[in-house]
Amino acid sequence: MTSSTIESAPDTLAALVFAGAKEQAQALADGRVSAIDLLEQTLARIDRFDAALNAIAVRDDDRARQAARAADAALARGERKPLLGVPVTVKESFDVAGLVTSVGNPRYADNRVERDSDAVAALREAGAVIVGKSNVPQANADLQSYNDVYGLTRNPWDPARTPGGSSGGAAAALAAGYVALELGSDIGGSIRIPAHFNGVFGHKPSAGLVSMRGTGAPSGRIVDRDLSVAGPLARRAADLELALDLLVNREPLAAKAWRVALPSARHTRLQDFRVLVLDTWPGTEPSVSERRVIERVVEALSSHGTHVTRATALAAGLLPDLAVSHPLFRTLAGASLVDPPPLGANAQARLKQLQPDDHSAEAARLRAPTLTHREWLRADEHRHALRHEWETLFGAFDVVITPVAPTPAFAHNHSEPKDERTYPVAYADGIRQVPFFELFYWAGLPVLPGLPATSFPLGLDDDGLPVSAQAVGAYLDDRTTIAFAHAFETAFGGFIAPPGYAAGSHSTGAATR
Repeated sequence: MTSSTIESAPDTLAALVFAGAKEQAQALADGRVSAIDLLEQTLARIDRFDAALNAIAVRDDDRARQAARAADAALARGERKPLLGVPVTVKESFDVAGLVTSVGNPRYADNRVERDSDAVAALREAGAVIVGKSNVPQANADLQSYNDVYGLTRNPWDPARTPGGSSGGAAAALAAGYVALELGSDIGGSIRIPAHFNGVFGHKPSAGLVSMRGTGAPSGRIVDRDLSVAGPLARRAADLELALDLLVNREPLAAKAWRVALPSARHTRLQDFRVLVLDTWPGTEPSVSERRVIERVVEALSSHGTHVTRATALAAGLLPDLAVSHPLFRTLAGASLVDPPPLGANAQARLKQLQPDDHSAEAARLRAPTLTHREWLRADEHRHALRHEWETLFGAFDVVITPVAPTPAFAHNHSEPKDERTYPVAYADGIRQVPFFELFYWAGLPVLPGLPATSFPLGLDDDGLPVSAQAVGAYLDDRTTIAFAHAFETAFGGFIAPPGYAAGSHSTGAATR
């Protein structure tokens, strides 16, 4: 059999638009579709919808067609790989040989790279057809995805709203039915928040699992940046594990001596999981969205016979002190930036006025860019002690469920300076304007101790916008959080396609309210 002998039925192709990567790979292996036809469908959808959405920053049509034809030939020879012939896109900050990596910075708009990042190489070796690269905020440093190189990415659920950041183009491309698998990165929710805003799945792996070599600009990065991880986004929970298995053990020097063998999922049946639910961040009032997310999860799990515990029922001292850990997260996150953005005038004034005994999260953020190495070492020691505290808690629970963010996708906001922006968040007493850096409590929770966290969709809120929760697990228990998300998806449903993006639709892609 050759690629020319495979006739991809239009109905079969249409059914794969919102399918998972595993389903697409199986259809290719079974000979029900050809890789070139599946790719052409992907390119046609990008042509049709992306003028309005702008999720794809860099396209590589010609080489993608070459790769698809090569995949068809390999399939005809009987070769089988996990992603053989499956179209994927990757976050712009990941190097793809022959393409530009600028991270949205005009200074690097001509930064054409010569080799794939380790993570992209892993996908390519698994047979994936690299279609192009998805949009990001400049320097991957925003909850929105816009920049002066590639422009503004919009949310397929409502173009007036952001798809999130920094993996915003990635999540939008999945929700719009361009591809079934994406590659993102996460240091403060950059996988999980876009997944939440677009109604897809996202997995932040345990720290150190996935090589970050070949990411960012300028090129040549070898060492992993502190706290930052690479991981997959998908429309199916099972595709997260498929991708994770491909992405681990890619660091060539480490692979000379050791390989990671992740433990099996603790459970696969939803009713077997021991679940701790956190519904309120210390010192804050939960937003309307946070309350509804947790109520939806608790109601669903209770109806399924899953044992659910709320934080108020915990023995004293079992839960790590979140109020203390978040300033530590702000310290290490801010200190991890090689070229931190300058503080705005108001922030500089607040920094000068800080008292020595001010240990708030805001004080930690302002001090972080000038942290000494000695201070960093002390913070690092506290961070690793915290990981052990979480390990104790995970002796009693399998996953911890929290909101991902206090709000669903919000309207585009490009006011400057960025660190002075506020965003509308609904509370019981009305809308409050919440500062930018107060949107990251839940997203930062697993980042500091390096824990795995899987964002999984819960359907739509009263305004018709996607909402999600995240499952956090013990260090290196990545399969457990993904298994929980998969079990929840199986029981209650997962991804929902946004209106206006159905296969065969010729709308502009601008879903309206």
